[in-house]
Amino acid sequence: MNRQSGTGPARFCVTNAKGGTGKTTVAINVAGALNDRGRDVLFIDLDPQGNATEGVGLVDEYDADPPTLFDALTGDPSALGDLICEGEEMDVIPSSIDMLQAEHELTIADLIARVNTQGGTIDQAALASFAINITPEMVTGSHALDTLDRALATLETDYDYVIIDCPPFYGKLTDTGMYAAQNVLIPALTEATSERAIELLMDQMAAMERQTDASINTLGVVANRVETTSEDETMLEWFNMAFPDSPVWEVRKRVALQRAFSAGQSIFATEESCDMAAVFEDIAAELDEQFGFTDTEVPA
Repeated sequence: MNRQSGTGPARFCVTNAKGGTGKTTVAINVAGALNDRGRDVLFIDLDPQGNATEGVGLVDEYDADPPTLFDALTGDPSALGDLICEGEEMDVIPSSIDMLQAEHELTIADLIARVNTQGGTIDQAALASFAINITPEMVTGSHALDTLDRALATLETDYDYVIIDCPPFYGKLTDTGMYAAQNVLIPALTEATSERAIELLMDQMAAMERQTDASINTLGVVANRVETTSEDETMLEWFNMAFPDSPVWEVRKRVALQRAFSAGQSIFATEESCDMAAVFEDIAAELDEQFGFTDTEVPA
C-alpha cells in the first residue's frame, strides 16, 4: 500500500460505532508506538465528546474559543493548521464543545451537495439558513464529505502519519473521517455484539464508497480487552474469518493502559512496564510495512 496520495503522510482512522470498545485508548497507544519508532504523528480528535482530547492531557482545549475544529470543517479549511497543539509524543488537533453541532452542519452541507447534483425544487439558500457556517457557495461537489480532506491539504507541516479518532456513532462526521483517511483500523471487543457492530460498519463503508470516489481499506482489527473465555475464543475466530486478509491483534485487559490514559499519555511515555506495549509495537511495525516505510527509515 502507498501512503496517502503517494506523497503525503499516511492517514488512517480508528473507528467503531459500538461504544465502550476502548477505541480512543487503542488510537492513542498506536500513535505512541509509532512515535516510539521515530514517526512524526498528527492526531485528530473528531469525536464531539472529546475523549481523546482529554486522553492526551488537553482538557482545557475542549472549551477553547473559536475558531475550533468545527470551523475548519464547516468554514475555513485553512484554520486547521492554527489548531495544532504540539506534544512530546504527538501533535494534536483537539475536539471542542462546538463539535456537537458538526453532525447537523455536515448533514446540511451534504443535502446542498445532493441538490446540486440531483436537482429538484429545494432552495439551497433555505437549507443553508439552518446552518451556522455552511453556505451554498462552499459546497461545489457531488457530496460534502471531503471537508476534513480539504482541511488537511492546507497543512504546511510535515508528518509521517495522520491518525483520526472517529466518533462512536454512524453519521457524516465518521464518513468525513473515513473519506479523509481511506484506511481504517477497527478496535472491537471479543463479545458477540461486536459482530453486528462490524457488519454495520462494513455497510456504512460500502454506502460511503457508493456516494463518493473513495475506496476504503481495512488495515487490521484490534481485539481489545481480551480475556480467556470461550466467547473471547469464538470471537477471535470470527474476526479472523471476517477479515482473512487483515491482521488481528489481541490486546488484553491491563490497568496500566488506563493509568496511562488518565495521565494524558500512551503507555510508551510512562515508566510503567506493560506487556501489551509489545502488541502496539507490532501494530506500528505492520502499519509501517503496509504504508511503505522501510526499516532504514526507523531511527536507531
